[in-house]
Amino acid sequence: MADGILIIDKPPEWSSHDVVAKMRGILKTRRIGHTGTLDPFATGVLVVCINRATRLVQFLNGHEKEYIATVRLGVQTDTGDLTGQPLGEPIDALSVTEADITAALNHFRGSITQIPPMYSAKKIGGKRLYELARAGKEIERQPIHVTIPLLELLGIDEAGEEEHARKTLDVTIRVVCSAGTYIRTLAEDIGKRLSVGAHLTTLRRTRAGNCRIEDAVTLGELAEIVQEGRLSEVLRPMASVIDLPMLTVTAEEKESITHGRKLNRQGPWADLTQVALGDGAGDLLAIAEYLAESELLKPRVVFCQNND
Repeated sequence: MADGILIIDKPPEWSSHDVVAKMRGILKTRRIGHTGTLDPFATGVLVVCINRATRLVQFLNGHEKEYIATVRLGVQTDTGDLTGQPLGEPIDALSVTEADITAALNHFRGSITQIPPMYSAKKIGGKRLYELARAGKEIERQPIHVTIPLLELLGIDEAGEEEHARKTLDVTIRVVCSAGTYIRTLAEDIGKRLSVGAHLTTLRRTRAGNCRIEDAVTLGELAEIVQEGRLSEVLRPMASVIDLPMLTVTAEEKESITHGRKLNRQGPWADLTQVALGDGAGDLLAIAEYLAESELLKPRVVFCQNND
């Protein structure tokens, strides 16, 4: 089994862990890891690293993300999304105008702070917040800083299946944000800004770094591709997904990298900058750290082996 990256279109009602478990069966390998959890109700881009590429996960978690989300104005839930229970009676949101929504969205562009939701995988004191929430506990959470460079309104719809839908508005938005941004918290905060409450009803990740939904395959498609021996058509090389300075090394330097030795290279990088080392043929050999004072590149993670 080759090393590389697969972009999976995660189905609804599957956890990210479920997807990885299914892929282990399809690909017949256990060395699989993903680069960013999606909630079970969410769909879209799940970047999955295969075999040696699993060592790349730590360098991909911080990539910028893009989402298409539906925010239902007029109803709050205890989880901030459609999986939770409503908090109180619906508030009539039909008087909220497009201009009101646009003004609210303007407030959340740029650098903002968020309070991590209780129903999240964030750990505090060794416990995941959702574990505490399910036990009926709520603890104080410190605000985090995130960046939302793009937040745009795509549409407004009064329709809905619930009995209270005649009072609600479904607002579809596109969000480009830094890693660690909580879209359900954004939905709740938009509702608070409009004084009607809100929760997230759909969430689809359309991009993670430079991995886009247009390049994703479903699990069903992947199984068929593997059965037909066409995995190379969708397996992306490791070098194609990283967002780091790339340096092409010589054959002699590749041998040194294989043994974890430092490279003597003067570069334009700041101290401790991470640099990808490649062989010029599209293969990622290692990720190194630049030591400016000594002008050395110190391999942190090595992907090539002696027999490569």
